[in-house]
Parts: sequence; C-alpha cells; structure tokens
Amino acid sequence: MAEPAPALSGGVRNPQAHDSAAKHVSGEALYVDDIPTSAGCLQLYAAMSERAHARIVALDVTAVRDAPGVALVLTAADIPGINDVSPTGTLDDPLLADGRVLFHGQPIFAVAAETVEQARAAAALAVVEYEDLTPALTAEEGWAKQDYVTPPHKLRRGEPGAALAKAAKRLQGRLAIGGQDHFYLEGQVSLALPGEDGDVTVQTSSQHPSEVQSAVAHNLGRPANAVTVEVRRMGGGFGGKETQAAQWAVLAALTAVKTGRPAKMRLDRDDDMIMTGKRHDFLADYDVGFDAEGRIEALDLSLASRCGFSADLSSSINDRALFHADNAYYLPSAELRSYPCRTNTVSNTAFRGFGGPQGMMAIERVIEAIARELGLDPLEVRKRNLYGAAGRDVTPYHMTVEDNVLPELIAALEVSADYAGRRRAVAAFNRDNPVLKRGLALTPVKFGISFTTTFLNQAGALIHIYRDGSVHLNHGGTEMGQGLFVKVAQVVAEALQVDIERIKITATNTGKVPNTSPTAASAGTDMNGMAALAAAETLKQRLTAFAAVAFGVPEAEVRFLPNRVRVGDHELNFDDLVERAYLGRVQLSATGFYRTPKVHYDRDKAAGRPFYYFAYGAAVSEVAIDCLTGESKVLRVDILHDVGRSLNPAVDYGQIEGGFIQGMGWLTSEELWFDDRGRLATHAPSTYKIPACSDRPGDFRMAIFERGENREETIHRSKAVGEPPLMLAISVFHAISDAIASLGDNRLLPALDAPATPERILMAVEDIKRRAAEGSRDAAALAAAGA
Repeated sequence: MAEPAPALSGGVRNPQAHDSAAKHVSGEALYVDDIPTSAGCLQLYAAMSERAHARIVALDVTAVRDAPGVALVLTAADIPGINDVSPTGTLDDPLLADGRVLFHGQPIFAVAAETVEQARAAAALAVVEYEDLTPALTAEEGWAKQDYVTPPHKLRRGEPGAALAKAAKRLQGRLAIGGQDHFYLEGQVSLALPGEDGDVTVQTSSQHPSEVQSAVAHNLGRPANAVTVEVRRMGGGFGGKETQAAQWAVLAALTAVKTGRPAKMRLDRDDDMIMTGKRHDFLADYDVGFDAEGRIEALDLSLASRCGFSADLSSSINDRALFHADNAYYLPSAELRSYPCRTNTVSNTAFRGFGGPQGMMAIERVIEAIARELGLDPLEVRKRNLYGAAGRDVTPYHMTVEDNVLPELIAALEVSADYAGRRRAVAAFNRDNPVLKRGLALTPVKFGISFTTTFLNQAGALIHIYRDGSVHLNHGGTEMGQGLFVKVAQVVAEALQVDIERIKITATNTGKVPNTSPTAASAGTDMNGMAALAAAETLKQRLTAFAAVAFGVPEAEVRFLPNRVRVGDHELNFDDLVERAYLGRVQLSATGFYRTPKVHYDRDKAAGRPFYYFAYGAAVSEVAIDCLTGESKVLRVDILHDVGRSLNPAVDYGQIEGGFIQGMGWLTSEELWFDDRGRLATHAPSTYKIPACSDRPGDFRMAIFERGENREETIHRSKAVGEPPLMLAISVFHAISDAIASLGDNRLLPALDAPATPERILMAVEDIKRRAAEGSRDAAALAAAGA
C-alpha cells in the first residue's frame, strides 16, 4: 500500500498558533524598547501643560537647555516644517503647543537628554506663564455652545416626525456612555535613527506606518522618501496607535535629525494616559414611537460626543456611531444626528469598534425602554424588530442588508444557552433573594466591515521566493497581537502549497509596501490577505507557465501539491522547480494589490453602501448584583459568533474572547474621571480598573456559527473578527440592568448609565426602589379613591 501523500502544514482553516506566541510568553519577542541601541541614544521627555485652556504668556527654557545631560530642547519654534500631526489635514493638532494650550497635559516642549530621568528633571526647570481661559470639559458643554470639531451629520429615512406623532406609544430618554482608555501593554514608543542627507528611519509602535511617515516628513519639511518607518509588532493597539503614535515618532525623528544621534521617545503609563486620546464618551437622546407589540415605528436620535480639542478621527467615528445606531433593527422612519463636540480635553480617537459600540448602546437602551414599558422580555422586543426580508431590509443610510443571518443565529443561541429555562430560574432566584439579584440578557451584533472613508479600502503586498524555495512575505498590515501576520501567511502557504514554516513573516516597512492604510476597521486580513493572495497567484502563474514550457505540457497539467508540483507525469519538489525557474530567468518577486469592491458613500445625500458586508453575533450574559453595595459579577456567558469560513479558528476564538472581555471592562469597571480643571484623575492602574483574570466569567462558552460563509468574495469567504466581538459585551450591561429592573417588577427602566460601576448600580437600585414605592402608593391611593 502506497504511503499517503504528506499534508500541507499551516494552510487556511488550520488552528495555527500565533507566529509570535512562544516569543510572547518567553519574553523573546522584540518590541521597540527592546531594540539594541548605541550608548549615544538620546531619551526624550515631553513637558505638559498644567492648564486645560490658556494662552502661553511666556515660555523660558533657558535653564532647561543648561541642565545636566541635556542635548536638545524642542519648542514649536524649532520645527522646520509644519507644526501639525493631524491625521486628516485639518491642521488643528500641533506637535507642540504654540501660543495657546487646549487641554491639560498638552505637550509644550520636549527635552532630549542622556537619560529620561535627566530629561524629566530638566523639564521641571522651565518657566511657563499662563493667562487662563474658560475651558469646556464635557460633551454637554460643547453641544450647548454648538462648538464642533467637524460639522454635524444626519441620516434620515421615511418621515420620522409624522410617524412619531401617529405612533400608538412614545418614549423619550437619555443615556450617557463613558469613554475608555486603550491600556495597551506596550505604551507609545518610537526609536529614530539618523541617516545621510537628513534622512531618518523610525522604528515605532504604530497601526499606521504610512501616517507616521507623512507626519515626520511634514514636520521635518522633507519629502516622504526621506523617511522610512518600520513596525514589527505592537504590544497592543486597539485603535490607540492608529493616529496617536505619530506625535512621539515625530519628536524622536526631529531629535535624531537635529543631533545626528539616535533618539527614543517612550511614554510612561501615567503620561501615556494623560496625553493620548481615548474612546469617545457619548450622550444619546432618543424619542421613539412604537406599537402595542413593541415594534418601532419611528426614532429620533441625537448623539453628542466629547471629541477633545481637535478633529483627529472624530468625523468618521461619529459617522460609524450613526451607521450602527440601528444595530440589528429595522427602523421604518428615522432621523439620526451626530454632534462631534469640541472640548478642552485630550483629543479622543479610534478605539475598537470606532463609534459603533456607542451607537449600538443607544438603540439597545431604546429596545429595553420599550420592553419595560410593555412588560415584555427585552429579547422578544429585539426579535420583533430584527431586519428581515424585502420591505424590512434597508438601513437608515439606504443600504440593503443582504446577508442577515441573525434570526437563525439568535434562535440557535436561545436553544444552546437554554435562555427560556434560565429566564425562569432567574425569576425564581430573584423572588427568594432580597439582597442579591440576578439578570439575564441576550443582545445581537450587526457590525459593518470596511473603512467608511472609502479611499482607505486598499492594500498592497510584496512576496519574494528565494532560490532555495523559502518565501519572504511583506504587506501593509501591522501586527498588534491580533494574529494578522499568521493569517496572511496561511493564505500564502495555501496558495503556493508550501508549509507555513517556509514563509518568513517580516516587519511592515514603508520602503517595501508604500502608501498603506491603517490596520483598523477590522479589515486587516480582508485587505492584506487579498493583496498577498494576488502576489502569490502572480508567482504561481509564472512558475506554472515556466513548468509547462520546460516539460512540454499544457498549463492545465501543472498542479501544485503540498511542497511539490506535478507537471504532467513528472513530480518535483517545490524547491527544485524554483531553482529551475531562477536558472530560466523567471522573476521570483511579485507585488499584489487589492481594493475593496462595491463600497461607496455620498455624505451630502447621507446614502450609499459604506460596508462591504456585515459581521454578526449574539451573546447571552447572566450576572448577579448586590443591592447593598452595588457590586456585580458576571456568572456565565454564551456566545455564538459568525466569522464566515474561519481562516484560523484558534486565532478567531482568541479575538472573540478578548474582545468580549475588553467590552465588558468598558461597560462595567473602566471609568475615566476628569476634575473640574480638566485634569484626568484616573491615569494609572491604581485608579483605572481594567478587568482582572478573576473578572472573567467562570462559565464562558463560545462557539463559531457553523453555517457561516461570507456571500461576498472575501479572502476564502471569511469574515472580520477584530472589532465585532467587543459589542457582544453589551449583553453584560443589559443583564445588570435586567437585575436592577427586577426590583420594579420588570416594568421600570433602570436609570443606569455606562460604565455600570458599583456606585452607578447602587444609585440605580435606590432610584428604582423609590419609583416602585411611589408607584405602589399611587396605585393604593387610586384604589382607595375608587372604593
């Protein structure tokens, strides 16, 4: 009996380990701060504003320059190019403050010294005189002043005014949704190495190397080809290194060019949290009309966000909040508005979900309000409002939902999670326990995949095959722990039919693949995987054509098998074919390019198809709260998530679990608190609480939706998995709300804002007890009057 042919190692669908997993846990993975530097490397420190809003009357850095170890002091006057690091060309985000400070912690000048301790000590010697101005610190203040970083935007469908007026039932309310710090394990850091002719190479921890390249070039007053940026890996990003990395890279590059010495800019945790943007906090005001069955007939929704002092990415983030203010629900008539409010706080920025989670929180509050008003299980109201077939399949931005699997997915999760049985068990528990209460919620997710800024939906790749058959892979995506690199390597391994061990994954480099888009919007694998596949297919076709001629057979008779190639009746190793092709002068290097099809959006008409497809999922969360302390604990989670046809189930499960836990932190324990002077008080692990290992639910059940398959021609019919799972944690917030609602016989909407900290839970508990008691007294009085 012939031995079975060897299988391919590490192709698609395989639960391949992350390419750096062993290095991560052993400490061998190199991050920017681990890169060996010469003894002459300078260390930088940025001196921060002590005011939230003020004019700089005087700035004297003479003593700073004279301090021990100081090699350079940079102020706005020392920038040879444009003093700006804004990502969208708004020119409202200075590298260093010039004449005015706009938030507490804004960098005013930077010090480069032999050690960071010397730089920090020297910075304290500066004399800064301020003329205080009145700051606006909250979205509510910016909204009241109608002061926006970009123009407000509106989506409209149907006739919401008339539909609201005619609705059988109507409710109004407000939800406050808190922000979130990225709390990446590796903080912001860049290392700049000077070159010839004023050129510079920057090693940085950034999700967007090309943007860093552009920012460095603009501030230096040089063309982009004078700047090379490289990113091997980040110790976490979550959106916080999409735009925010540029400022620190520019300061390091300026120092390197001016001094001719390597320079490193590394923020410590406190400074990082003070000086870098966060998830936007939002206010959501709603006015909803619905029928007696709980079906929404019209919605008027206003979303106001705290954007900070500059635009950053707030326009697109507010757009995505609007695009997800429907979540999974059909809105026959709706007017949805966003107000990106300017405040004297750090400019908020991208964060996993990019505004989508805040929009979903708003509509899920509306759903719960309707359920409490009608005395229905919120899940029933959710199911009655889901997108459906023709006639119930158009979004408020006039895109048709063509791939909706939520009805089937939710039905499957209801059964696997035993939702009905557990609903009865929760009710029984709450009847018997006056102090501890349990809550249960099932919430869905419909998340659009693509950059809503259409031109960003492009990617490039570069592949070399060397004479020995080894493969060098490079593309424009960046690795921040999410598994992008290994997934793209699996795509190439599958295309060339070579073991993944043959493929060398290399650092993202602007000198290899230019004009890259950020690794964001959950589109990293979709775009870079397709670009790499295009390059691999080009090489495969060249090898096929060569083999056909060399062996005198039609190209159709050339088949790539695991690590070998069959050419007619001949079979040879992949290495042998490559060597023959090299000797035959076949080009063994290829580029690949991909542009996402079908996507477009007309902002003036507020209509289009901003997303290539949607990713879907649902989660059931069960929680317990203590009505005396406000403490909460997640007891069990059941998740069913659609990833299409998974490229790598192991990586996808990691993303689902990690995203859920991060979302749970956002909605329960992670609270950003600014004082009345605009100072962030929660700027360290001692005061800002991300979930600990003990916060992970003891009973955590995950499954990938087995029938998942992308109807669009994505890479191997997979779906994005980076951001959508975060929003599954909205089920935790609503389970907490459900537990509180049990104190009012499930007929009163808890006054609970996010995050649901113990203080907020306790206040909501006391509020609902008071309202329930008032309702009982009113009912008794009415009964007595009737008697």
